[in-house]
Amino acid sequence: MIILVIVALLTTCIGQEDSHLAETRRESIPLKGVSLSPKSFRADDFTEFFEKAVLAGEIISWTGDWIELETDRGGPAVITDLASTYHYTPLVLTQFFTQSTGRVARPLNEATTQTYVTSAVTFARTHSPEYLGFGIEVNVLYQKSPADFEKFVTLYREVYDAVKEVSPSTVVFTVFQLEKMKGLNGGLYGGANDPETAHWFLLDRFASDIAAFTTYPGLIYETPSKIPADYYTDIQQHTQNPIAFVEIG
Repeated sequence: MIILVIVALLTTCIGQEDSHLAETRRESIPLKGVSLSPKSFRADDFTEFFEKAVLAGEIISWTGDWIELETDRGGPAVITDLASTYHYTPLVLTQFFTQSTGRVARPLNEATTQTYVTSAVTFARTHSPEYLGFGIEVNVLYQKSPADFEKFVTLYREVYDAVKEVSPSTVVFTVFQLEKMKGLNGGLYGGANDPETAHWFLLDRFASDIAAFTTYPGLIYETPSKIPADYYTDIQQHTQNPIAFVEIG
């Protein structure tokens, strides 16, 4: 199971009212959880997953093809509709390309763009999700297919505005790969770690409500003791948004 953490980078000022302080403390508590990963999709295994998953935290995520937003029987609809039954917060993460190759699932032409936007708007209007992500590790796409990345930047801008129009409270975001973002290509990647190749500037290409990342420091460092103390806190040097880790390994 993949661990999820939503960390709100909030500050508290002395002298605020007690009620506001309580609210700030509550919002500052990280939300944790797991991804949708039942033993099987038989009814009993599926039910057992949800009963056990809520013991691990407050969030259950679904990750999959963006096109599944179109159907009311797909994974995004299922985890959103079951949230009130099992008392968790659903987090929907859609993908449109393969990270290992940088190949898009469908050409990002006008027809595909319209399909993606329409499906996102319909899903947001119907379900009013708390969290809705478009694109996973998109800085990998920037490296592998710059032309498709630029098309996605335009698509994301349209999707963000359209979803916000029908569901203003939904937290809309895209996801970056943290190690690549830092310019870390050594370790199991087989290259060299070079902060000069970091691409934090990509954060500014997207109007996201949170700064979301996947992170796998084990690909770079042999032991946890070798991970720098500021490995995660230095993200705050590059964004003012709340920070989320949607995959940790």
